[in-house]
Amino acid sequence: MNACEYETEIAPGGHWSLRLRRGTAMRLTDSRGDANLGMLFYNPENLQERYNAPDTLKCQHTFKLTRGHCLYSDMGRIFASIVEDSLGWHETVCGNSRAEHVAQQWGGRDYQGDRNDWHQNGHDAFLVELAKYGLGAADMAANINWFSRVSTDEDGNLRRVEGHSAAGSHVTLRFEMDTLVLLHACPHPLHRAPSYPRSPVHIALGKAAPVAEDDICLNHCDENRRGFHNNLLYHLGG
Repeated sequence: MNACEYETEIAPGGHWSLRLRRGTAMRLTDSRGDANLGMLFYNPENLQERYNAPDTLKCQHTFKLTRGHCLYSDMGRIFASIVEDSLGWHETVCGNSRAEHVAQQWGGRDYQGDRNDWHQNGHDAFLVELAKYGLGAADMAANINWFSRVSTDEDGNLRRVEGHSAAGSHVTLRFEMDTLVLLHACPHPLHRAPSYPRSPVHIALGKAAPVAEDDICLNHCDENRRGFHNNLLYHLGG
């Protein structure tokens, strides 16, 4: 990323949405360690086009997300590419925490009674942001969980790997098309900490370097080359 032009921090349990232009870079940093940042993508010109986790994984022959991977829409286009990553593993299969899960694990709290000490969940956080654009629960796709890693036991059960992300861990996205970004800093659905996790995430925005012919995301696999080609056709038609 070139020089940072804007920065902010998502508080624990907080949520946000914004429209980012093609050629923008977004750097996410785990401020204290053990963070989880849920994220969804939509095409602001056609909100029916949205992030597709299954296509993102299968076309790149992976279960995890890391540097070199692209984040696909359900139209075969690339919303963003991962151009930097200090962790090497982010997951996009476990979805969101919900109110009943959070209440069972850490007790129910609401903003009216507990203010900033309340226990928000990822599902409701996304619903608040979706409503700003005339969308609802039916429009929620499987999301990315940045800074989170999962593994399986001998019976195939998924569990969250505790302590995966240390303070200062970071990942940088380069946006390949105009994108509506929704995000929250709520607990991962498999988080089993004794108290409600409170890990903020720092966000820095700036201009991305142009895609070069030797770009790691472009050349990661043949499918990514086709994805970039689909973006080129889309922008020519714009």
